[in-house]
Amino acid sequence: MKTHERAANLALAGLSLAPLVVKVNPNANVILTACLAVYVGCYRSVKPTPPAETMSKEHAMRFPLVGSAMLLSLFLLFKFLSKDLVNTVLTAYFFILGIAALCATLLPSIKRFLPKEWNDNAIVWRAPLFHSLSVEFTRSQVVASIPGFFFCIWYAAKKHWLANNVLGISFCIQGIEMLSLGSFKTGAILLSGLFFYDIFWVFFTPVMVSVAKSFDAPIKVSIP
Repeated sequence: MKTHERAANLALAGLSLAPLVVKVNPNANVILTACLAVYVGCYRSVKPTPPAETMSKEHAMRFPLVGSAMLLSLFLLFKFLSKDLVNTVLTAYFFILGIAALCATLLPSIKRFLPKEWNDNAIVWRAPLFHSLSVEFTRSQVVASIPGFFFCIWYAAKKHWLANNVLGISFCIQGIEMLSLGSFKTGAILLSGLFFYDIFWVFFTPVMVSVAKSFDAPIKVSIP
């Protein structure tokens, strides 16, 4: 009798210590994540002053062609080179790009708590040997890049799915925020081209699926 009671107590203790797992429908997760990224990016793209540059109709027509060239290049890289080598180079690239994306995403929230002069007075850094190469930034951007730096270290070290998704969503928000179409006609041309771009590379060739499975970088939303 004592053996059965001990086994029951151990089972109850195991149940009480087990982590709470909440199952979310993957389709609902993707739809909510995409809608949230589009809404935040569009909301932040509305600026008091109009953008200096806008996408033209010619650029919108060339966009799917450039994307196709990049996608095919990645497919060939993974086919003829070591996948670990390619992903190592891409991890270093997205480490730097991720810091910039997270910095720009967090900046509007962080700079509210910083002195006003930290947001206005820009600092210009010039390369020691190449003086024509310069970078302009503010102190607020430096502060905003600190959490992005440590977050990207976590991503590079662990490749956790949550870090992957946060970086991927940051890239989406920044892409939508910085992209200025100029007219509805340009947007329609761009979306139509990308519509056929996706159909061709996903359903008529193995390129898109192969790259997505081999590409270990925050370019897709991962659902465990």
